[in-house]
Amino acid sequence: MDGTVLVADDDRTIRTVLTQALTRAGCKVHATSSMVTLMRWVDEGKGDLVISDVIMPDGNGLEALPEITSKRPGLPVIVISAQNTITTAVKATEQDAYDYLPKPFDLPDLMKRAARALEVKRRAPARPNEAPDTGGELPLVGRTPAMQALYRLVARVMNTDLSVLITGESGTGKSLIARAIHDFSDRRSLPFVVATVGDLAAIDGPTTVLSRARGGSILFDEVGDLDDASQARLVRMLDAFGDTAPRVMASSQVDLAARMEAGGFRQDLFYRLGGVTLSVPNLRTRVDDIPLLADYFLARAVRDGLNLRHFSDEALELMRLYSWPGNVRQLENTIRHLVVTSSEPVITRSEVEAVLSNQPAVEPVVSGGDGDKLSASVGKHLRRYFDLHAGELPPPGLYQRILREVELPLIEIALDATAGNQAKCADLLGINRNTLRKKITELDIHVTRRRRLM
Repeated sequence: MDGTVLVADDDRTIRTVLTQALTRAGCKVHATSSMVTLMRWVDEGKGDLVISDVIMPDGNGLEALPEITSKRPGLPVIVISAQNTITTAVKATEQDAYDYLPKPFDLPDLMKRAARALEVKRRAPARPNEAPDTGGELPLVGRTPAMQALYRLVARVMNTDLSVLITGESGTGKSLIARAIHDFSDRRSLPFVVATVGDLAAIDGPTTVLSRARGGSILFDEVGDLDDASQARLVRMLDAFGDTAPRVMASSQVDLAARMEAGGFRQDLFYRLGGVTLSVPNLRTRVDDIPLLADYFLARAVRDGLNLRHFSDEALELMRLYSWPGNVRQLENTIRHLVVTSSEPVITRSEVEAVLSNQPAVEPVVSGGDGDKLSASVGKHLRRYFDLHAGELPPPGLYQRILREVELPLIEIALDATAGNQAKCADLLGINRNTLRKKITELDIHVTRRRRLM
């Protein structure tokens, strides 16, 4: 590696580590804790690469990017930041940063990126449009590798015209990802339209949706739930797009590729929607982000007028052990419940346990191709539920709570499959119609009768 690297960070340890590593790699290094000094070096023409923190005592690395680009169009800038949100990653890309890495970063990874930055030609100057100021309200927070990879991919695709398919379990934030792509894109001043299954059910549904979008962005929500007729309408709609076509995005909880192979989803629609696929990780695979998310939701509760609370270390550890079948949405609701009901500033492990004990840790059953039976999957998650109680028995009434967790999705899916016809649904389930009606009332299931389009 050859070249001069300008390092700007107010953390002395980071400056020392980077200076030593870059020097050993053959680079000359100028390191500073001041944005003023960094900008003076840039003005003087020093440096072939900048590695800069965002928050500095006398400035902001992101805000300095347009000035650096204006003065030195060929100078790559790698942004490093402890602000592990999608907003930071997207703004870094909007301001034409060469790359972005969250703190704590992997040194060998940073060295590889620095080497590439020194070797490749700098890309074109940044667009004049700035990213919208969201005030940090997007609850897409995470420093785990999976989330950071997702942020970087979002930043790369946001100003392309490629269709985007966003996959992930319920509650992971699929619609938030779609909204972020729109809000940080060149189409941000145009409408963002969410089209549901119901919106596409009518013959003129796609036309109505298209007229609302007016060249902005359309999110087709949960396209895996579309029946054959709606899929056909959507294909015709996409084929008829003209020069002012909106940006197309779609979300799905189900594996569309597997459904397509099984004949339940049109192949032509799958390839039209899947220009780029973004997979949003579930919460139980990124438990290291739970403390960050907890801090975010606690701070938002304070902004909403609730009392300031924080979690004990034991409480956070218990939250890391839970499977969170409802993902980030369930975490948010749980934290809000705890903030409202807790009488002390510190939320304890016992308070968390009391809330989670009434929420069986049964994860969604998603086909992963491993051949597991439903009983094996449920058994695995029930064992985790018992482990949650640290050797003590769960509260009484476990049998009914578990049955409710299984009955609810079973009846909802059966009702959807029979177009809301309760007689057909009861026959499909093999239960008495009166029993089905009772279950619908007990489980608070909303039933919508519709014509089944085959």
